[in-house]
Formats: sequence, structure tokens, C-alpha cells
Amino acid sequence: MPKEINFHFKSPKDSPGYLLGQLTMLWQRKQKKVLDPLDLTQTQFVLLAALGWLSKNSNAVTQIDIANQSNFDRMMVSKVLRTLEEKGFVTRQEHETDTRAKTIRLTDTGEAVLQKAIIEIENADLDFFSSLNENLSSFNSNMVKLIDTNKTE
Repeated sequence: MPKEINFHFKSPKDSPGYLLGQLTMLWQRKQKKVLDPLDLTQTQFVLLAALGWLSKNSNAVTQIDIANQSNFDRMMVSKVLRTLEEKGFVTRQEHETDTRAKTIRLTDTGEAVLQKAIIEIENADLDFFSSLNENLSSFNSNMVKLIDTNKTE
């Protein structure tokens, strides 16, 4: 007879990590449906969106800035940005003052694709999270708190 497996939580519905994993998979599936026609992965979209946000305040956005904004690994950001450059969505140029850094900019094509993607993703998110109704703001605040608490790990 197999050994009894002990869990801290009484059921999967009591486990925040298990629930987050389930929710993330469903949400990513919805995102994939809207991003596939735009030739973007979810990771590529996040990096383009981070670049879009950062570009509102700076003309010298670096790969490190994008990695910090997105909480993604720096090496992965570099690889994904190379792919986005190959697709013609971004340019990567030497930084004016830091020879180790690259300045990243959206191309006209990248701006157009990002704008389409933002509309599609925001509509998908509004639909996906619609059942939260007035609790959406609290849900978002809790996610920000968890990100801030755990981003250094």
C-alpha cells in the first residue's frame, strides 16, 4: 500500500500557489489566442509593453531598464529583444554614454503592432477578470504587494 502523502493545505482550493498556477495557465491561454495573430508571444508582448511604458519618459531605454521594468532575467531579455529586432519591431543601438549598454527603440512597425496588441490584451484582460467586478482594484493591489515583496528573490 502506498504511503500517505501529506499536504499543508486540505485541498487544492486552499493552496494559493496551486490556484495561482491554474489561473496563470488559463490567463496565458487567453493571451496566446489574441497574440498569435500578431506574431507575438506573451513574453515578447511584455517586453514591448515595458519598452512602450519606459519610452514615454526616456529616449535612452536600455535592456537593463526593460529587464527591471518587466522583472525578467537580463539574459532572456537580451535574447527576446534580438528576436524582436529580427521581426523589425525594435532597434538596438550602442548607448551614447555607456559602451556596455544598448539603447532600445520601437520601430514604426513595432509601435503599430504594440498598439494593436495592447488593445487586444486589454480587452482580453477585461473579459478574463470581469467576474471580479468591484474587487478588481483590491486584486490588483494584492498582486502589486506580492510583486514588491518577492521581486528580489
